[in-house]
Amino acid sequence: MLQTVFIRENREKVIQALAKRNMDAATLVDEVIALDEKRRSTQVELDTVLSESNKLSKDIGELMKAGEKAKAVILREKTTQYKEKSKELTEVLNTVTEELTQALYKLPNTPADIVPQGKSADDNEEVHREGDIPALFEGAMPHWELAKKYDIIDFELGNKITGAGFPVYKGKGARLQRALISYFLDKNTEAGYKEYQVPHLVNEASGYGTGQLPDKEGQMYHVGVDDLYLIPTAEVPVTNMFRDVIIEEKDLPVLCTGYTPCFRREAGSYGSHVRGLNRLHQFDKVEIVRIEKPEASYAALDGMVEHVKLLLKELKLPYRILRLCGGDMGFASALTYDFEVFSTAQDRWLEISSVSNFETFQSNRLKLRYRDRDNKNHLAHTLNGSSLALPRVLAGILENYQTPDGIVIPEVLRPYTGFDIIN
Repeated sequence: MLQTVFIRENREKVIQALAKRNMDAATLVDEVIALDEKRRSTQVELDTVLSESNKLSKDIGELMKAGEKAKAVILREKTTQYKEKSKELTEVLNTVTEELTQALYKLPNTPADIVPQGKSADDNEEVHREGDIPALFEGAMPHWELAKKYDIIDFELGNKITGAGFPVYKGKGARLQRALISYFLDKNTEAGYKEYQVPHLVNEASGYGTGQLPDKEGQMYHVGVDDLYLIPTAEVPVTNMFRDVIIEEKDLPVLCTGYTPCFRREAGSYGSHVRGLNRLHQFDKVEIVRIEKPEASYAALDGMVEHVKLLLKELKLPYRILRLCGGDMGFASALTYDFEVFSTAQDRWLEISSVSNFETFQSNRLKLRYRDRDNKNHLAHTLNGSSLALPRVLAGILENYQTPDGIVIPEVLRPYTGFDIIN
């Protein structure tokens, strides 16, 4: 979340920045400032009362030592009044602090200066495009028809077992899925990312820590009895490993990668654009997460973008990169680049990665700091990216690599699959 001191000292700047998200934040910003002022004044009053109470206790001790018990008794009555006052002020402080926290939770991150103005995905800026779009043969199919023809993904069986959006991968389809996971993890670890296997359920604190709660509560699967959430991305458990942690400056940057299934309700997603693998409730994804010093985070973001580009080049998939506009950015992001692969049979672009810099938005919630050489603590910057989300990458491979004789496996994946064609 945004820091109160920054909001207080930069009211107009925050309001103008959030206007890029098409948000009129003036009322909420003023509420935050007013609550922060009340919190600070209450804290000062409480500190004064506690100081006077401590001084009084010391005076009582000295009077008792001097044998002036009568005077000490009189002062004890005042200490009782101070205790009642401090209890009252503590209750007020706790209430105001909670109200302030809840107000801050409603404010999204301020977009970076480079973020374009815009209301929707139509206003995103294309910043890079690479790869040749193949000319498919007559009779080429979309991936959901290919999956049925070659018996590699069964959407109906998944619907029987669970419901729509939970496919079953079979035979060479399952092996191709596993090959992609292994390939992505190997490329990430070769690039210096440390691999982690993390829980697939998280507690409420973890959801708040990375910004999924309360913003995306309706999109997350909730296990009510245990008050746990199925993760929407590995970003949540991986980043939360560092909640309430102080990292030594010499240990930065921290680079993490992990594979997890991801679970998203995707409420309200209907229509032909969500057919097949285009949008699922359960899908696999390999994630990269970085913790950086603030002055290094945007260079790190550029490095993450280059890393994802390398994966797509090796897979030889046509792709483009979009810089998201203010109206299409995630709640916690300061700057996001989306990667999209071209689905030839569908004649449309499919998002397969988002690479984002959250600056201090997540670390302020997480209390994730680093200690500099002068022994001072500072909020770190957090970044994350998909490298990559599997369903649409798989859809792109099935459609772009199809031939009349079968689906050719990208050369870079053949050591992982053990076969070079699905037929």
